[in-house]
Amino acid sequence: MGVIPIVNENDTLAVSEIRQIEKFGDNDTLSAITAAMLQADYLFLMTDVDCLYDKNPRTHPDAQAIEVVEDVSSLEADVSSAGSSLGTGGMSTKIVAARLATSAGVTTVITRSSNPGNIVNIVNYVQAQKAADVHSEIPSNPATPAEHTPPSSSISSLHVDALQTPPLHTRFLPDPFPIRDRSFWLLHGLAAHGTLYIDQGAHRALASKAGLLPAGIVDVEGHFAQQEAVRLLVVKRNAPTWSSAAQENGVDGGGVPVDVAVAPMEVGRALVNYSAAEIMRIKGLRSTEIGGVLGYADSEYVALRENVSLTKREKSRPVTPSASSENAGQVN
Repeated sequence: MGVIPIVNENDTLAVSEIRQIEKFGDNDTLSAITAAMLQADYLFLMTDVDCLYDKNPRTHPDAQAIEVVEDVSSLEADVSSAGSSLGTGGMSTKIVAARLATSAGVTTVITRSSNPGNIVNIVNYVQAQKAADVHSEIPSNPATPAEHTPPSSSISSLHVDALQTPPLHTRFLPDPFPIRDRSFWLLHGLAAHGTLYIDQGAHRALASKAGLLPAGIVDVEGHFAQQEAVRLLVVKRNAPTWSSAAQENGVDGGGVPVDVAVAPMEVGRALVNYSAAEIMRIKGLRSTEIGGVLGYADSEYVALRENVSLTKREKSRPVTPSASSENAGQVN
């Protein structure tokens, strides 16, 4: 629509609800959520330095600029910058924002705010790179007369100019398997009110697009109601090692014991069909037993698959073909 949103947390009428969600509360992450919701092409995080460095450039003259980051989770950079005295976010929040935005397929750029013209120059440079890459991938046609075959280096004059050295910046490449729309909202747009500990079998079932059954739930933490968001953590089941207290009381722990030596790993978020108290009573049971325990059964699933979003995307599916050369220069 030809619109460039400029996000400033101070412009909102009330921030109490925003701050309840741990990923919100500063302009950087708020803008990342906005960019993901809009499926923007670019998110620019403006700061008081040119880019990320592997060391603090103010104290280490040999600090090297980090110009392109392919995988933000493997980033090794100096994030000691505290940010502007007028804002709440420093460089660390920009890394968090970049992780959020790139996971949704948004190219994210960190650059100096004192020169707003950098934005246009950087976009032109990146778009020229894309156009050049698309052009280099176009196979030559032997049947085409030589006089009609464009030279291998032919790029539009606009792209030639744009391929000059760009302003210094750090560019985070978007995830080729982005999390978008409802999945992104479930993961990053809701405050988690509790935690469900699930076993590895339940995690595999979710990865295979099945719903979350009570049989796969090991434990429950927190107080939450129906249709509230919870974290999903995978734990490793272990051979029976009941505590002496449980053995004395004839209690089996309420399910198969857990290997406490392996730290639980968060794998996603879900909107649940039952409250924390209800799930505590039905965890480890078959779906057919829900009605007998609770006196009713709203659903055979603790969470429908459409209400579950996993942090890791399935990357074995075919990659969507890239845009054609005539669309390579378009920006939303």
